[in-house]
Amino acid sequence: MAGEQKAKGKMEQAKGKAKETVGRAVGNESLEAKGRAEQAKGDARQAKEKTKDVFKH
Repeated sequence: MAGEQKAKGKMEQAKGKAKETVGRAVGNESLEAKGRAEQAKGDARQAKEKTKDVFKH
């Protein structure tokens, strides 16, 4: 289960980066902001899973 959540976090980070890049390229500030938010969500998921791993050992 933890591996699945880590993968989900990585996917959110990648999708967010793509949205941010496209938004910046076309001058769409809304899309750029959504991309940054999605990256932050992925970062948070990754951090949560890493914390869980630390306390498992």
